[in-house]
Amino acid sequence: MNRRVLVIYTGGTIGMVPSAEGYIPEPGFEVRLRAQLGERALPAFDLLEYDRLIDSASLVPADWERIALTLQANWDQYAGFVVLHGTDTMAYTASALSFMLPQQDKPVILTGSQIPLSQLRNDALDNLVTTLLLASQPGVAEVCICFNGRLLRGNRSRKVKSTGLDAFDSPNFPWLGQAGIEINLQHELLLPPAAVRFEIPRYDPEAVVMLAVFPGMPVRLVREALAPAAVKGLVLLTYGVGNPPEAESGLLDELVRAGAQGKTVVNVTQCHQGRVSQGAYATGALLNHAGVVPGQDLTPEAAFAKLHHLIATDVAPEPRRAAMASPLRGESTPD
Repeated sequence: MNRRVLVIYTGGTIGMVPSAEGYIPEPGFEVRLRAQLGERALPAFDLLEYDRLIDSASLVPADWERIALTLQANWDQYAGFVVLHGTDTMAYTASALSFMLPQQDKPVILTGSQIPLSQLRNDALDNLVTTLLLASQPGVAEVCICFNGRLLRGNRSRKVKSTGLDAFDSPNFPWLGQAGIEINLQHELLLPPAAVRFEIPRYDPEAVVMLAVFPGMPVRLVREALAPAAVKGLVLLTYGVGNPPEAESGLLDELVRAGAQGKTVVNVTQCHQGRVSQGAYATGALLNHAGVVPGQDLTPEAAFAKLHHLIATDVAPEPRRAAMASPLRGESTPD
């Protein structure tokens, strides 16, 4: 069987070069990469480089569509796919792709680097080599992130360090695999393969907003965030196990009003690890009465991408709330 891999270079630090203004993107990444790889006995691969490289910090939902369409157009020709991506929003893209691929039979693995390939000391080469090896093997049939020897479920992943080479982790889910002397996969954790099915909607970038509560937060921020007709969903980052500020702030009134207008509010914890338990405290229980969806142990990135996807695929408000509370692609742990 052909085990050739397609590497899709979308942009990011991995392919940047130094300049007087700092690292900048530069075309021609494949030439530089193959020169670095030399005669290594790697899986065969082709490399597709976007004409307009994505600045990870400037990513928009339309970029998710672009990557998914590239995968769809090339799916039958390759055994697996590597997506080279900037680290700042990699977890958002991995989450979004997981929902646009509700079924798959091949690996899609995102990676990048903290130090560009162009530098003498870098993490780019090791990340890419490990990801290529994983993407060429059968057995992985989901969207993942591979970074610093860790294979992580994409929609469970977060960037947890701004400068460390072990920049990504999945705080609420075990690693799917680890590359040490050997590459070991946790097969019992992997999603089962299924005949591929793509679901690539047009995303409205204004459809979902995200707000973190903070001491003294004025309720007008929530009111103004939910006011535009284009806004159909809110990811609310609350304290601890899902606690909002006290009811007298007027926050609950705004959330009740949003629900009555068919807008979906999802409650996700600000904590790095743990889950929302909306009824554990009286303040959190009030959210249940307001129709707010407890986000379980969704990461903020997965909650944002999932809500965007459900809205873009025209799921009605009540089924949308139910879907947000239930795992679709292993992104959360049900009660």
